[in-house]
Amino acid sequence: MPDATIEMIDVNKWFGDFHVLKDINLEVQAGEKVVICGPSGSGKSTVVRCINRLEEHQKGIIRLEGRELTNDARSTASIQGEVGMVFQQFNLFPHLSVLDNLTLGPMKARGLSRAQAQERARHYLDRVRIPDQADKHPGQLSGGQQQRVAIARSLCMEPKVLLFDEPTSALDPEMISEVLDVMVELALEGMTMVVVTHEMGFARKVADKMVFMDEGEIVEQSAPEPFFSAPQTARCAKFLSQILQH
Repeated sequence: MPDATIEMIDVNKWFGDFHVLKDINLEVQAGEKVVICGPSGSGKSTVVRCINRLEEHQKGIIRLEGRELTNDARSTASIQGEVGMVFQQFNLFPHLSVLDNLTLGPMKARGLSRAQAQERARHYLDRVRIPDQADKHPGQLSGGQQQRVAIARSLCMEPKVLLFDEPTSALDPEMISEVLDVMVELALEGMTMVVVTHEMGFARKVADKMVFMDEGEIVEQSAPEPFFSAPQTARCAKFLSQILQH
């Protein structure tokens, strides 16, 4: 088995006295789609934030393509371009055009010329189905369009893996499907993805592995079919029964 794209081994994290991640063990292979679900406050977002170094873990090992991620600045910088992140809030620069939001990273971090960066940006705007929005500012777009800009911005760095932290939770219901459709297409094209979401229809469609977290622990992980049809723990069964009713 080749090195996993992401490996988490006995990862622990505390916020002060609060033990937010407890002995997390998770592997994500190249091309794999992993969906993390669980109740609010279970540590899901902290897992993805530790992978991209927005948070530092205090104990255990995290590796990206065999390289251990440490808390020094060089380690953090080395993965900035390899791991893309899409947040609940879109985190776009409001004073910049959509095109400028997308070209900033490739020019600064990848050394692309403005023309190269713009060509790449237009390619990925087309990819997320909003090629005509390049010259607008984020405030002129709907929430669904802004989130698709955020996905395109991550794609412009051509990362090895994309992390999504509840990417549809801030959207109006009618905008959710336009974002999920883009995510499904990325999944089908083979992008390595770790997705924190409550969108179980999306999970059933694209996930290779389901991970259920509660109180800072991974309680269950399995392929989608057994996960949904025969959960192994009462905690997971209860969560699924509540979320699938909605």
